[in-house]
Amino acid sequence: MAPALKALLAQGAGLAGALLLARSAVLNGLWPLVTAQAALAALLAVLLRSDRWWLPIHLGFLPLVVAAQRLALHPGWYLLAFIVLALTYWTSFRSQVPLYLSNRDTARAVLGLLPAGPARVLDIGAGTGSLLRPLARSRPDCQFTGIELAPASWLLGRVLTRRLANLQWRRGDLFAEPWADYDVVYAFLSPVPMAAVWNKARAEMRPGSLLLSNSFPVPGCEPTFVVEVGDRRRTQLYAYRIAPARAA
Repeated sequence: MAPALKALLAQGAGLAGALLLARSAVLNGLWPLVTAQAALAALLAVLLRSDRWWLPIHLGFLPLVVAAQRLALHPGWYLLAFIVLALTYWTSFRSQVPLYLSNRDTARAVLGLLPAGPARVLDIGAGTGSLLRPLARSRPDCQFTGIELAPASWLLGRVLTRRLANLQWRRGDLFAEPWADYDVVYAFLSPVPMAAVWNKARAEMRPGSLLLSNSFPVPGCEPTFVVEVGDRRRTQLYAYRIAPARAA
């Protein structure tokens, strides 16, 4: 089932369930009704196996709508919120890759995995550059490239990385960028594109180069090694060393 259809079904079923509870006198008042709808929608999203980032959306959607109505907000705020969200998440509804930001602990772990000598590093779906900025400062001998498609994230990253001479910041699709020239490719995406990421890595990356995936392993492929970052969210880095091509 498409993620958007799952979300619509969860919201509709949550509303129906809350109305049934209200009609049976289990719930009284507006906010108990709204809270019940949000909780039921989130529960159904779990049962439908929606990605975890849908849960806060379901929990906050109707409460925020009702709160905005009660506060009599000007319609322009709705338009502004829509524009900001659209520029931030862009094609997430289609790609199913939300905005994830790598933390400092992850950056330190990746730093320890870089080659000892000069290297070229690519971050696909680089967000605002939260991973590449500390790496570029720590390893001036390396060249770093960040690819980001969402306009708002790309623009903020462009501002934050403008003074780092060894960091190139580009806007584009992660699959359009050739990976052949990079020693390390880093991904913090979602489970959905990982099979395609692995296929591109095997087709383009040189033998001995390294694909690093934050939190999301390649389905059906055993990683070369796994790094426990040790942060509060228990991040794992799945590392895949590209093997030489087999002779025909």
